[in-house]
Formats: sequence, C-alpha cells, structure tokens
Amino acid sequence: MRAFGRDIPIMFALVFWALAWEIVGRAELVFLVPPFTHVLAALAEMVQTGKFQDATLLTFESFALGMGLALLLGIPLGVLMGRVEAAEKLLGTWVNVFVSAPLTALVPVIMILFGLGQTTIVVTVMLFAVWIIVLDTQAGIKHVNPSLLEMARSFGASRLDLYARILLLAALPEILAGVRLGIIRAVKGVVIGQLLVSIIGYGELFELYSRNFLMEQFWALTILLFAFAMLAAELVGWAERKVEFYAGARG
Repeated sequence: MRAFGRDIPIMFALVFWALAWEIVGRAELVFLVPPFTHVLAALAEMVQTGKFQDATLLTFESFALGMGLALLLGIPLGVLMGRVEAAEKLLGTWVNVFVSAPLTALVPVIMILFGLGQTTIVVTVMLFAVWIIVLDTQAGIKHVNPSLLEMARSFGASRLDLYARILLLAALPEILAGVRLGIIRAVKGVVIGQLLVSIIGYGELFELYSRNFLMEQFWALTILLFAFAMLAAELVGWAERKVEFYAGARG
C-alpha cells in the first residue's frame, strides 16, 4: 500500500480501518456495526463454544473435500485443454461460462441431484473453485516452451516424464495462481452452500446471528472467514512466488 509516495505496511492499513470501525461503532451511527473491540471480545468467547467448534469441523470438512475434488478434476482437465486442441474447442466455452456465471443459481439444481446433505455442499464448493483452476492450468501448459519438450524427448523421456517432470513443473506458477483464486472462491462456495442447502456449519451460525441481531458474533464469524481465506491464499501465493523461476525457463 502506498500513500503520499511512501510504502505503508499492510498492518498499518489494518490498524487504520480497525480504528475507523471502532469510532463508527462507538458513535452508534449504524446499529448493525458494533465497536470493533466488542467484535473481538465476541470472537474470543465464540471460539470456545462447542457449537462453534462443531460448525468449524463440519465447514472445514466440506471445504477440504470440495477443494480436493476441484484440484483432482481441474488440473487434469486444464492439462488436457492445454495439450489437445479438440478438447479446448469442445470444453473451453463451457469453462468460461461457468467462470463468469452466477453459480449460486445452480445450487437448487444440485440439491435436486444430490439431496439436502453435505454432498451438495461439497459439490457446490467444487463448482465454485474448479473452473478458475482449469483456466490457469491451461494457460500454464500452453505457455511451456516447446524446446523443453523437444530436449526431453531427445534424451528419451517417456510420456509420463514429459507431463510429470516438464509440463507440470513448468506450468506450476499458473497452476498455483489458479489454486490461490480457487481457495477464495471455495470459501464463498462453502458458506453459500451451507446457507442455501441444509443450514448447517457456519451457515447455521450466520442464520442464527443475523436472525437474532447478534451483530458482534456475526461480524466475528465474518472476520474469521475472511482471515482464513486470506491466510490460505497467502500461503499458496508464497509457494507461487517460490517457483516463479520456472516461468523464466519457458521464455
């Protein structure tokens, strides 16, 4: 972050907005915005309750399963579209449609197919995350320098070696970029799924807090979700920066 021509650490920006939040809350300008210190106090109390811990386990399980499916489906599909022109022409339009489409509208259809249980939530998470992973993986595969493949073939590399040791490693920066964006979309997917499908996990807590105007707990849970999404994305972003040298090898 820059201000007045100087770099300002992000921590100072967070402190600034926390102070602004506290001032607005203390002034009681909007009853839906309690003081930030009250939200932190509610967060400290909330994380110690059994209801919150059970909701966290259920939500994380749905998130992990959905994200795992997105990786298992998205990366191979992206590789296929990056290497096979016919697959790109056949699937490319649909992938782009799903990336830009309001996927929330599909949740009722998923409910009809998979019922009202956790399976629907897992599928919702997967649908939110998988398409951006497909696109970024495809982009990475298509930008691999053909000379790398020719050199590998000249040394007798098998097809498995070409994919495992050349293509995937060279495309790793883009793949990780897709995973990072997919994680953020998956967090939205798990909350939307839990709110619209079975009202379980964090969805149940959001429903409970909003219905009873427990705004300290509502904002505490929101902050927790944002923090998780940012932390997970930053960890993948850190790994992404560590492997950026592969991109240079493709030039």
